[in-house]
Amino acid sequence: MASLLNEILFETAGQGPPPSKDFYQLVITRKEVIWRCWKISIRTESRGAPPGETKQVHDDFLNDSRMQELLAVVFGNRILEYTLTLCRGHFDYLERLPDKLLLKILSYLSLQDIGHLSQTSNRFRKLCNSEEIWKKTVLGHCDGITEHMEMLAKVMGWKKIFFGFYYEKNPDSTASLAKEEDNTNTASQ
Repeated sequence: MASLLNEILFETAGQGPPPSKDFYQLVITRKEVIWRCWKISIRTESRGAPPGETKQVHDDFLNDSRMQELLAVVFGNRILEYTLTLCRGHFDYLERLPDKLLLKILSYLSLQDIGHLSQTSNRFRKLCNSEEIWKKTVLGHCDGITEHMEMLAKVMGWKKIFFGFYYEKNPDSTASLAKEEDNTNTASQ
């Protein structure tokens, strides 16, 4: 499983909260947390100053409440919690799998499971709503795809083709799948 981990586990950057104009970067590697800060100022003595950089091994970061507080102020508590989780060695291997492999795994899931999975993260929402997964779903419900279906799918999208022509509404179907379809329609309008 360790081979799924890149050297850089997580990276984000952004401007500090107002009134500061400073720019920050957080990089988490397998072994350390790297914090960079660029001071942005109109003062001439600050121009051309190199960025400040702090590197800490994971254990040191876990014990540095000052650095954790700064990270939370700049990037928020969610990023802080994710950083702490990574520093403790808890990696989300499923999120790190290549899209092609995840799409193959998704092809074995039920529609209900796809609907639930799409609500777990932005990446899974995009994958679960991808044209590729919905084209495979349509193929699973019909004998083949005609040229007319291909043209219609280019205009409507494979997910709309499936729900418009192949999905039989089932009283036992979950609300999450219908909710996901509604969310997709709202987002695309």
